[in-house]
Amino acid sequence: MAEVKILQIGYSSADYPDEERTSPTITLVKDQDLVMVIDPGVLAEKQLLITSLEEIGLKVDDVNLVAITHSHPDHYRNLGLFPKAKLLEYYGIWDGDKVEDWSEQFTPNIRIIKTPGHSSDSLTFLVKTKQGIIAICGDVFWKENYPANDPYANNSKALQVNRQKLLTLADWIIPGHGPIFSTKK
Repeated sequence: MAEVKILQIGYSSADYPDEERTSPTITLVKDQDLVMVIDPGVLAEKQLLITSLEEIGLKVDDVNLVAITHSHPDHYRNLGLFPKAKLLEYYGIWDGDKVEDWSEQFTPNIRIIKTPGHSSDSLTFLVKTKQGIIAICGDVFWKENYPANDPYANNSKALQVNRQKLLTLADWIIPGHGPIFSTKK
């Protein structure tokens, strides 16, 4: 089974009604030799992410893959913090200037599916853990029950279909900008 750890819980402007602020939930996934950070995002201070890794015995250079759920800057701005890691995104896995395809069954415990709606290039990572299947889905869900109608969605119908799909496939959801929540199957 894989391990999932939230390194930083995200937030959005809904949490700061007087100013425009956003940062994604940043998640660590470990499976066999894979040490992956998903959505390294933006933070007021990059040191917060470095410290979160150090608290669980990891250094930046221990991360060998960084993944993004979609290509909005608030989810990927800190990619450069991991210069030794490969990058996984919608179109492939990048290693320097070389790119290769990724497969849906990425590891025995990680399945990657395309979940467009919020953006056309949205991915969800379905991770098999001791606690059940955890879906790390970026802004398919910003937070539990928010927003019901995503004002930034490029395809609201596809988004609703993919939300229902994830509620069926996963036991837990790690949303784009909030804490983990149960799908209450």
